Amino acid sequence: GADAIELSISAPIGTRSTRFGRSQEQIGGYVRAGVEAVDLVVLPEMFATGFDVDDASVAEPASGGAVLRWMQSLAAARRSAVEGSVAVDDNGLRNRHYFVYPDGTYRYYDKRHLFSFGGENRLYRQGVSPCVVEYKGVRLLLQTCYDLRFPVFSRNCGDCYDVAVYVASWPKSRISAWDTLLQARAIENLAYVVAVNRVGTVGKLEYDGHSRVVDYLGRTVTGVADSEEGVAVAEIDLSRLRAFRSKFPALDDADRFTVDL
Repeated sequence: GADAIELSISAPIGTRSTRFGRSQEQIGGYVRAGVEAVDLVVLPEMFATGFDVDDASVAEPASGGAVLRWMQSLAAARRSAVEGSVAVDDNGLRNRHYFVYPDGTYRYYDKRHLFSFGGENRLYRQGVSPCVVEYKGVRLLLQTCYDLRFPVFSRNCGDCYDVAVYVASWPKSRISAWDTLLQARAIENLAYVVAVNRVGTVGKLEYDGHSRVVDYLGRTVTGVADSEEGVAVAEIDLSRLRAFRSKFPALDDADRFTVDL
């Protein structure tokens, strides 16, 4: 198995540089306070700037900017993988979910389902392809916030992943949907779900976290206290997951389909 550490933080406000400086200090302190050795550190959606979809200046260059370099340095220092989403300008703005390996190499997933209700689709371009990464024998599906509402896109067809990772800026007003859908995604896909949401208040929007790790039976393994910044650590037990899938092979009976992307 693998150990994962997830952080609920309040994404900062202010200029791009002051926002990111605040995030560096905040995240660094929480990571140091967590378990010394974990395999994966998971951060919320747009953790360095907050979910600001109207300000194009928050975007990093596609070749890699300060936030990606910081993720790489954190991964190298901790000898852990690090993931979270960052605004990137790559022939248009993208909400890019990075998975950074300890050696500094990375893969990414561009958010497919843009949050039109909040105006994300005005400046941002949607991603096309899903992304499954393999790390220490664990296969992880990268997902971002609003993707949680669209189960077809994350369907575990042909047993292709073990863990779905959702990084989010999901508001308190709709948090019951978040809680319910995390369980649903875990149960229907016979997979662990690692879900990291921000906390804090921006304007009229309040965020109260509910970051958690859910197992393949829909049970919460661990989580960060609601409405609080903090750290939670969980172990992904692949042997138990595989044993359950073998005993209860529901994925074998799943409908086969294709998705127009």
